Amino acid sequence: MSSDTAKLEIFDTTLRDGSQSEDVLFSARDKLNIAQKLDDFGIDFIEGGWPGANPKDVEFFEKARKIQFKNSMLTAFGSTRRAGFTVEKDPTLQALIKAETRAITIFGKTWDLHVTKALGITLSENLELIYDSVRYLKRFVDVVVYDAEHFFDGYRANPEYALQTLKAAAEGDADCLTLCDTNGGRLVADVTEITKKAVEIGKPVGIHCHNDSGLAVANTLAAVDAGAVHIQGTINGIGERCGNADLVTVLPNLALKMDRRFKSADSLSQLTRLSRYVDEMLNRLPRKNQPFVGLSAFAHKGGIHVSAVRKDSKTYEHVSPGSVGNRQRVLVSEQSGKSNLIYKCEEIGMKDVDPSDPRLQTLLKQIKRLEHEGYQFDGAEASFELRARRALGQVPEYFQLQGFRVLDQRRILEDGITRVLESEGTVKVRVGSQLEHNAAEGNGPLNALDTALRKALTRFYPQLHGMKLIDFKVRILSRGGTGSVVRVLIESRDDKGRRWGTVGVSENIIAASYEALVDAVNFKLFKDGVQAPQHVKS
Repeated sequence: MSSDTAKLEIFDTTLRDGSQSEDVLFSARDKLNIAQKLDDFGIDFIEGGWPGANPKDVEFFEKARKIQFKNSMLTAFGSTRRAGFTVEKDPTLQALIKAETRAITIFGKTWDLHVTKALGITLSENLELIYDSVRYLKRFVDVVVYDAEHFFDGYRANPEYALQTLKAAAEGDADCLTLCDTNGGRLVADVTEITKKAVEIGKPVGIHCHNDSGLAVANTLAAVDAGAVHIQGTINGIGERCGNADLVTVLPNLALKMDRRFKSADSLSQLTRLSRYVDEMLNRLPRKNQPFVGLSAFAHKGGIHVSAVRKDSKTYEHVSPGSVGNRQRVLVSEQSGKSNLIYKCEEIGMKDVDPSDPRLQTLLKQIKRLEHEGYQFDGAEASFELRARRALGQVPEYFQLQGFRVLDQRRILEDGITRVLESEGTVKVRVGSQLEHNAAEGNGPLNALDTALRKALTRFYPQLHGMKLIDFKVRILSRGGTGSVVRVLIESRDDKGRRWGTVGVSENIIAASYEALVDAVNFKLFKDGVQAPQHVKS
């Protein structure tokens, strides 16, 4: 534990406290992978779990022993000894030692209500549990972090006793006294005032906040201002109930706004990548509006905003997007002005667009009309690029749509059990002078149309063999029952690693899907530099 109070230490508990979040289920391999990413990022402490609590954590610590961490100190988590057990016989403490980590974190009771009601022991007995446990564990590891559970609530109920519990851990030679807002209900003023009292004990003080009042990040930063030097939290704020302090928000605020020093501050340009990696391991979509790293964090939609950021990004951005590994985005919508269009054109490589070109004004009117009809180009920027380039005459006509048809059939056996649901799609397209009329079966109407369209086109454009649809979303735009207007977003990927989104809108979900699919195919051909056929032989 550093004695330099100007330098902070970052303690990540994603793998322990974060795993208690609803719908979060890490495998031992997931935890090992995330631990290595945290180590690469430069996190000081990685809390791996509770040894002996479940087979997964046992496996994790066994395999983690074989990993040489470059930057991080792996930490095992547990509780103080139980009343009636000596430290040598307590199973929790022995499991912590067997984990063979260089650091151990234990929590103890600091709220007198928990001591007398939950543990059923006297206040003085609880102080002995804390002191004995810390002193004993310190013989086996380099660092012992003491987590003062419910400290802020305990202080409000009985400030003298809450401080006594910290002093008991300090006397046992704890390296850090971490103040926990376990219920997540304290306000910033409380955290500031009480943290200052704990700092007076003379040991390094840490902070561990939950987000039940939506203040975990604010309370964490307030504790640092009050003297805390050890910061606990999780990646993306995952954790029990409403989650923990989000280190993805805490760290850039500490480094970029408060000018605080810590090891992983040098890796902030990798923060967005780390955040999205953890979300990927959780099999969930990243939050678009997450501060600093969200897809929308530096996205600009209003025409006035875009005009300003093109002149100086500081006009509407509180930090540089690149400082946290993110990027500036300009959205095109019915709120757009010509500045948005010019910015987007430049972003997609159309560098020589003349702002006075009258075709830009026509394109802007088209985009606004489409957005009014329900189109959305956030997440479907390939559809926007096609429209922009077509408006300026830069996209060849690869094929002409003549029509499509879909037949769905459900066959039911005599016993009444549904056995087969079949779809057949038929498309008619013209490629150059050649008319193609093809049919194909699929496991659904879109799959059938996709297969039929590829069947019609791959003879002319073999590049389409390397393209596939990877995501499909439908959003109802009007409340018209089964006749509602729907918006379909399709995400595609090709064998070159490119990913792109396209959009279609219609009262007919099949028509909307087909429109997005056709855009996806056209975009693939354009990006591959394919030339439109002049004449095709049969």
